[in-house]
Amino acid sequence: MSIHRAFVLFIVIMFCPYSYREKRAYSEVQLMKIHRKWWMGLLILAAIGLGVFGFQSSMSHQKEEQIVALGDSLTYGVGDESGHGYVENLQQWFDKNHDGPVTVDNYAIPGQQSDGMLGQMNEATVLKSVENADYILFFIGMNDIIKSNGGDLSPLHKDKIAVGKKDYEKNVKTILNQIREKNPEAPILFLGLYNPYPDKPEIGQIIKGWNATSQSIIEPYENVTFIPTNDLYEEKSSRYFSDAVHLNEQGYEKLTMRIIKAYDFE
Repeated sequence: MSIHRAFVLFIVIMFCPYSYREKRAYSEVQLMKIHRKWWMGLLILAAIGLGVFGFQSSMSHQKEEQIVALGDSLTYGVGDESGHGYVENLQQWFDKNHDGPVTVDNYAIPGQQSDGMLGQMNEATVLKSVENADYILFFIGMNDIIKSNGGDLSPLHKDKIAVGKKDYEKNVKTILNQIREKNPEAPILFLGLYNPYPDKPEIGQIIKGWNATSQSIIEPYENVTFIPTNDLYEEKSSRYFSDAVHLNEQGYEKLTMRIIKAYDFE
């Protein structure tokens, strides 16, 4: 029997009139004791009823938080044998540390460049998710460098990479503008690039230059946080990489912790 039905039944029983004989069968003291018990029971049931109502009300007002992830294979989670990647790791952290449900829409595409992400801004599903997002993860650029250089990073063609950086800058500005048109307030966590070849300082200088450009791009925008990653993998180790570029499970866990420490989600 539900609490509400029990409460109603109690009220009916309590206020049912006695017969004259039943009243005479009890002494005045006995009747006072019985009434006292009834009133105490009534107060207890009322308190329980209010507690249940309050709990249900608070549950109904818990806001579902939504995370939208935009990026390439690193945001997709390529290389993580657990199948999680940093995005799902972050969702699991939210589940443990925040009240209420958390959903993730991950629109990352392996191999994607900034122009591909810009194209996604024309997709109704992506725009709707962006509009409803509480947090937006933004991680793009490594494929822009590689593709502008000719498909790999050896040898380096700095003039071609410089052209690619201009296209990247234009694309990222347009993407951020479109995000802010749909969602002016959601925090955007803009992840910087890391050098997958720390033994090649020339590539490291290019990565630093692109990160500096990204920081300059996001500066005029409200509530956009740059989260550096380059220092996490300065000493490249098989502990953190699944191949030449992509992280493994431990590498993604390290990236997840950097995001959590760099941004206050409270």
